Amino acid sequence: MHELAGEKQQWNLVCQNKWKVPLEQVGYSIGWTVGFLTLGTVVDGLGRRSTFILSVVVAIIQHIGVLVSVDFLMLLIFHMLSGVALAGLFLSAYVARLEMCDPPHRLMIMMVAAFCTVAGELLLPGLAEMCKNWRILQGVVTTPFLILLLYWCIPSMFPESPRWLLATRQIGKCKQILQGIAIGNGVNVEDELYTQCMVFNEMDSVFEEVTRFRPYTFCDMTTARTIWKNILILGFTTFIGNGIQDCFSQNLVGYSPRFYLKYFILAGAEGVALLFLYFTVNTFGRRGILLFSTILTGLSSLLLLALVQYLHEGVHLALSILGLVSACAVSILSVFFAGEVVPTVVRGATLGLVMATGFIGKATSPIMDLHNKHGFFLHHVVFASFAVLSVLCIMLLPESKWKPLPESLKDGEYQRRPPLLLSQNKDRVPLLHSKKHSNYNPENYSKLVTATKKMVAHNIPIQSQVPARESVTKKTKESAT
Repeated sequence: MHELAGEKQQWNLVCQNKWKVPLEQVGYSIGWTVGFLTLGTVVDGLGRRSTFILSVVVAIIQHIGVLVSVDFLMLLIFHMLSGVALAGLFLSAYVARLEMCDPPHRLMIMMVAAFCTVAGELLLPGLAEMCKNWRILQGVVTTPFLILLLYWCIPSMFPESPRWLLATRQIGKCKQILQGIAIGNGVNVEDELYTQCMVFNEMDSVFEEVTRFRPYTFCDMTTARTIWKNILILGFTTFIGNGIQDCFSQNLVGYSPRFYLKYFILAGAEGVALLFLYFTVNTFGRRGILLFSTILTGLSSLLLLALVQYLHEGVHLALSILGLVSACAVSILSVFFAGEVVPTVVRGATLGLVMATGFIGKATSPIMDLHNKHGFFLHHVVFASFAVLSVLCIMLLPESKWKPLPESLKDGEYQRRPPLLLSQNKDRVPLLHSKKHSNYNPENYSKLVTATKKMVAHNIPIQSQVPARESVTKKTKESAT
């Protein structure tokens, strides 16, 4: 740690120039925000895999630039560009991982990936203590990006999303990816069991003619009111969840004599939030848990604002930790929720917009540091008010539990709020109920879908036979009378 302080003195980042430290943090958050906004469109245009490889290459270059920085301005510029590259890397991997999962395992895979992020945050201080010098630490952190280049050399380790290829009419590439996945799973696609109901035959029947690549942008969403409504609400909750965390963490300053204890508390709160989401979201639904977490966040914030002078130290600490955990849950679940309700053709751009609002909320913390925490009370009041307001907005969201991902813009427009009063004519087919109330079996469900397609394919002959059957029945009744 003394070496890190020495580097600050080397670039004169102490005393009167200590404001440059939060300025660098603001620039880093701006880099992430710009990366989400710009590279989100690239994810939908070039694909998930291509954007990931491009971001890895750019991240390596930017990390090397940070490593060889000779002054503060050079460090600031390369840190901003590094945030842009890391945003593209994180977004492309997040979207590809989401689209490769089926509904029953979607939450588990996303939570496992998030736990890996928390584990990296917890290991970083120990790695910094071992390296002592920040340049050595920067070199060590750059090494894993070189390993990620294996994805470029071995395409099977990070295949392109078949869902995105099919949604954008790239049928030939989609077939190649599916064949590779089938071979990797030990499935012989030429077996007689697969030739009759083969997915490739269904693709050929739907896309009879040669199709051209059809990319989508924000311009195609001019009339997509439902999609925009869901994006704005979830972006608003992501902004609140990330921005209000600093309000709760500032209440922990008096309980953490060393700065890294506060860092561990923040990382630990994120881990506890992930555990909470893992055990509740699939049971009570995305919208219900998001509403509950937002209410906890707003209530904890309001109690700390109104009763801070009258609360016991233990209660004050408990409310701060509870608010911090619930705020982390709001930010994590909002991003995951947004990935499930936006369509595949614009998932990269829309999810990037939601994540960008989250980093705008994170940037409020170093901005407050630039002013020596002046106006912190007003900052807390504003975010507490936003949390209360978002409770009403969340009621307008749909529910995506156990549902497939929407593919087209039309599918995204169907993601509307369920009715407040459920209809009395409920579907009693066991395979369509939730996992809690029935034996959910994806294999049986896929058989049901296949059987339905076969029945629909023979719909015309069946309808042609209906008049004949009615005439026979009519003649039988006449003869009986």
